[in-house]
Amino acid sequence: MQDLGKKIKLMRQQNGWSQGDVAKMLDISVPAFSKIETGVTDINLSRLEQIVIVFNTSVVELLTSQAPGQGQAQADELKIARSKVNDYASQILELQQQVISLHEELRRVSNL
Repeated sequence: MQDLGKKIKLMRQQNGWSQGDVAKMLDISVPAFSKIETGVTDINLSRLEQIVIVFNTSVVELLTSQAPGQGQAQADELKIARSKVNDYASQILELQQQVISLHEELRRVSNL
């Protein structure tokens, strides 16, 4: 819980918000939010959903060791990589077709 609390604190600071700002958004007291950041209080699922909404992130990003926004960056990189793989696959298919055509032409010429 402490790692999660540290991540929530980091995200709060990155947004320039005070504990009071976030506590108000979550409709809880500042001491209650402070206990979340310090890992004293376990976060239930409904509170986790509220936190995800407040910080405009995903549960996965919040619960993993990734920095906020890193998941989107990795998804973008993956999309680019998939596109490159598809391009290379198309190029390979085209080259295979050329090899087959050349092979067929060579067979035709050698049969003459």
